[in-house]
Amino acid sequence: MEFDVVIVGAGPAGLASACRLMQLAQQAEREVSVCLVEKGSEIGAHILSGAVVEPRALNELFPDWAERGAPLTNPVTADEVYYLVNDTNRIKVPNIFVPKPTHNAGNYAVSLGNVCRWLGEQAEAMGVNIFPGFAAAEILFDDNGAVAGVATGDMGVGANGEHKSTYAPGYELRAKYTMFAEGCRGHLGKRLMAQFDLEKDSGTQHYGIGFKELWDIPPENHVPGKVVHTMGWPGNHFGGFFAGSYLYHLENNQVSLGLIIDLSYSNPHLSPFDEFQRFKHHPLIAEQIAGGSRVSYGARAIVKGGLAALPKLSVRGALLIGDDAGFLNMTKIKGSHTAMKSGMLAAETIFDALRRGSTGEDLLGFQERFESSWLYEELNLARNSQQAIHKFGTLLGAAFIWTDQTLFRGNLPFTLQDPTPDHATLKPAASSKRIDYPKPDNKLSFDILTSVFLSNTTHEEDQPCHLQLMDPDIPIGRNLPEYDEPAQRYCPAGVYEVVEENGQPRFVINGQNCVHCKTCDIKDPAQNINWVVPEGTGGPNYPNM
Repeated sequence: MEFDVVIVGAGPAGLASACRLMQLAQQAEREVSVCLVEKGSEIGAHILSGAVVEPRALNELFPDWAERGAPLTNPVTADEVYYLVNDTNRIKVPNIFVPKPTHNAGNYAVSLGNVCRWLGEQAEAMGVNIFPGFAAAEILFDDNGAVAGVATGDMGVGANGEHKSTYAPGYELRAKYTMFAEGCRGHLGKRLMAQFDLEKDSGTQHYGIGFKELWDIPPENHVPGKVVHTMGWPGNHFGGFFAGSYLYHLENNQVSLGLIIDLSYSNPHLSPFDEFQRFKHHPLIAEQIAGGSRVSYGARAIVKGGLAALPKLSVRGALLIGDDAGFLNMTKIKGSHTAMKSGMLAAETIFDALRRGSTGEDLLGFQERFESSWLYEELNLARNSQQAIHKFGTLLGAAFIWTDQTLFRGNLPFTLQDPTPDHATLKPAASSKRIDYPKPDNKLSFDILTSVFLSNTTHEEDQPCHLQLMDPDIPIGRNLPEYDEPAQRYCPAGVYEVVEENGQPRFVINGQNCVHCKTCDIKDPAQNINWVVPEGTGGPNYPNM
């Protein structure tokens, strides 16, 4: 199948780019064919975010979004920040010491999955061909080496590689231009960056793992629109392990609760999942969710490197947008509006190319458009935030960010560097302190498999494993003796285990548990795990997340 434009991924960036392309086509009275392919079972099935949304990009895309019924109906009514001293004490941070960009007046506490479902409806009504349940598995190239679209994965292939009775070959979706909007650590975006060396002039990219649970809470504990953020415990105060949390009061007596753990942590015994579970027992959190019931669970990697870590955004025939490139603003703790704006700028760049009859160019004009936009200005002002936390630790890093944002308005005459990748920060297990995590009480904290069940994760079990080991001997031969095989702990879904078999350790991959967070692809110290797409529709099915 041939189209003018193929978009990979139905998150905020991909959907905004599709809508903007169709708007431009309608204004120019020109026909443009757009195909958007999404690996989730439906639009929104794989979307996981807090989320507090800043509507700036949406205001530009659809000024009448309220009249159109966009699910931004829960404005922020209270905005609190706490520093957690330990597992019992907290200090409320006065507003004057909260950097202005972190304030949330005028923003909305929402389900980003539902926002994406709504954007999908707008795109489809404008004529976009949306194919949910089809995983883009391969990049297509033309005879000159330019990106020419993508191929979706075959369905009905057994774990042994043989075709089952349900076999159906994938589709070639060819296009004059392709946009990659897969989200953080997209596997095709990663491949594109490596193949064309797009990061050669960039700083090191950094990541976190973000957890989220949706809770129904007692009405007397619920304050619609209330937003709470924390930093400090369970992270370290002076470096080595950074954590921050959010608790957003949504509608209908629900709250969105989560913890973000920086993947630069150094102790291989650390379990991000268990840190999240014990975090919920802090009185600040427990007093708000006590007596409630957990509705859903999920986890997703978050891109945190900021402006300095952005790769080259274009190759011949393709653009990288959204978190596939890394447009998240860490100072604001937001990436939806920045992802949308990147997609809109990319759409404008591609539409101009189509209008002049271009195919397969390296659209360097996208970088120029980006650098002339408010998106660049915003990321430039926030460029030192992530690096400051890594360099100075939580307390001193927060003080640096306040000074940078409040006194210098983000215009300090230097840019901090943070060259050590997250997979290279682990210390040997033998010299690291073991962590004794409390058992879950099944009221506030829960075990990992019960949690994965609430993510509605499903995969066809008889299929090739989508978690590829480049060297199958490394987990037991290297990672186990050096780091006590950290995959057992950094995975938030119980995918990786070391079991004893005939007196010998064996590495087990439970791929059917995978929630598509990409943490293994990022944190494995040997960079031995390559995450690729499973069959389409596989993975979590997040409701209202």
